[in-house]
Amino acid sequence: QVQLSESGGGLVQAGGSLRLSCAASGRTFSSNAMGWFRQVLGKEREFVGTISRTGGVTAYADSVKGRFTISRDNARNTVYLQMNNLKPEDTAVYYCAAARQGILMSDTPSQYDYWGQGTQVTVSS
Repeated sequence: QVQLSESGGGLVQAGGSLRLSCAASGRTFSSNAMGWFRQVLGKEREFVGTISRTGGVTAYADSVKGRFTISRDNARNTVYLQMNNLKPEDTAVYYCAAARQGILMSDTPSQYDYWGQGTQVTVSS
């Protein structure tokens, strides 16, 4: 079992920055690739980015590429999402997730076994 807890969300003006954190507890954190997703009420959960178990490889949705950066600190059991140049369309609840064992990285929600409770990010224009 892996328990995940996000923090760092809030209200920010367009062009601003936020850094989300996701703290993990339970089984060995470094065994899982991690991902960030976001969801707007009434819409499907959307892939944001993913990071490999060691943190050496990352991948992003086109909509956030060049603005968002995922990193992880396996010693602290934490994964981060640095969000720069935020836009109103980035407004959503952001979730971190731990991928199924053996998954190197994924943009597919069904390949993630553990999810945090989410943190709200609101970007005003």
